[in-house]
Amino acid sequence: MLQDRVMIRYESLPLRSYMKRIGKVLLVFASVLCASQLMAQTQRRVVQLSGFITDSATNVLPGVHVYVPKAGRGTSSTASGFFTLPVLVGDSIVISSIGFKRASYIVPDLPKESWTIVIELAPDVTLLDNAVIMGIPTEELFKEAVLAMNIPMDGRIDSKSLNAEMIALMARTTPLDGAGNYRYYIDQWSSSSGDKFRPVYNAFLDPIRWARFIRDLKKKKK
Repeated sequence: MLQDRVMIRYESLPLRSYMKRIGKVLLVFASVLCASQLMAQTQRRVVQLSGFITDSATNVLPGVHVYVPKAGRGTSSTASGFFTLPVLVGDSIVISSIGFKRASYIVPDLPKESWTIVIELAPDVTLLDNAVIMGIPTEELFKEAVLAMNIPMDGRIDSKSLNAEMIALMARTTPLDGAGNYRYYIDQWSSSSGDKFRPVYNAFLDPIRWARFIRDLKKKKK
């Protein structure tokens, strides 16, 4: 029995060695295949893609985003709707703009180093519910209508919201609207451009203004 076991083990050694050799060959073949695929991916040609972006009425669209998601790079169209971007063959490009449906373009494998395309974006229209607008001719009539409103006090409106102190606090702390922000920006820009090449002017440190102020005080006392 021991001799039979030894013979069986001795006869199985060539088969194991053969299987190991086959495994090594398959491993080397898989490594070579993966390396060839990686080299093929890294050796994709770089081309210069340019184009114009228009709407359905052939009007150029400025500020349209042209983006390559996988590469993480992109550009925007100029005022004339033109864009140019270096891409790889096979890249998927996304073109998007507010008010238009998103479009995509796959860079083909052409025997050129650069080419120009025209992309037409379709409008993205959203239908809103109907709204009835009732106009008031003058501001005085509008104030009278607001003051004559019968505000329900059945618990649906918090009484704290109608507090005079709370309303005054909201008026003081409410930020500026678009027009107010624009005026503030223009004022700051004009003052900064004037103080660009000289020290910042402080009216409280002006001796002439202080002299005029003291003179006006003396006149009022008399």
